[in-house]
Amino acid sequence: MGNLFCCVQVDQSTVAIKETFGKFEEGPVSGCHFLPWCLGQRVAGYLSLGLQQLDVRCETKTKDNVFVNVVASFQYRALANNANDAFYKLSNTRSQIQAYVFDVIRASVPKMLLDDVFEQKNEIAKAVEEELEKAMSAYGFEIVQTLIVDIEPDEHVKRAMNEINAAARMRLAANEKAEAEKILQIKRAEGEAEAKYLSGLGIARQRQAIVDGLRDSVLGFSVNVPGTTAKDVMDMVLVTQYFDTMKEIGASSKSSAVFIPHGPGAVRDVATQIRDGLLQGSFADQS
Repeated sequence: MGNLFCCVQVDQSTVAIKETFGKFEEGPVSGCHFLPWCLGQRVAGYLSLGLQQLDVRCETKTKDNVFVNVVASFQYRALANNANDAFYKLSNTRSQIQAYVFDVIRASVPKMLLDDVFEQKNEIAKAVEEELEKAMSAYGFEIVQTLIVDIEPDEHVKRAMNEINAAARMRLAANEKAEAEKILQIKRAEGEAEAKYLSGLGIARQRQAIVDGLRDSVLGFSVNVPGTTAKDVMDMVLVTQYFDTMKEIGASSKSSAVFIPHGPGAVRDVATQIRDGLLQGSFADQS
């Protein structure tokens, strides 16, 4: 109906490709335009100036012989001042972009290891964008954004990578656990050593106090009872202690203590040993 009245409506963000007797003329922009068909003017087609997106999936091989699918996303648009180039020079814009993408990705990825492909995907996207920008600008298109949105290796490769990662984490956890157990054992050994050291100090002080007490008792008894020697006092103390010990043993029905050799005559041997110990302790204090 619009052609009948020689009027053409052009939508927003769209350029109409105007021809006069088959020759391109500058296309009208959005709005209503008068194109008398009787003068050979017509609209050959419409070109959208809006931003368009194309997703491309490309299969290629890495340097370590792993096949991967690289998914790239492109945003592009036609330039209004080059509408004739965008409309006439390319019959299938998407196929042309896809061909350039395949060429760049299959030239870049085989030079990288699989791990490097994941790490350098921004560099791959930049290389693809630069190549597309140079190629598509001649056809009146602008590449706005290029993204590598996904890298998909084979399912077996992904499973192997996950197993390697899991094994590395388990090894790290085992090392940390072993280190913690090592620290616990060291601290436990240090605690036991410190406890034994303090116990030894306590026993030494206890024995020193006993020796000092016996010595003071013997000296005090010798002074208060003239004519007695230290040996006499020590024998009397030991005999008293002997009978007190035997009394306590006899009072307990569950006692399992046994003196070998046993008998009052053995007290003399015990006295001799204690006296020698006291004398050695006294010599050690004097030195």
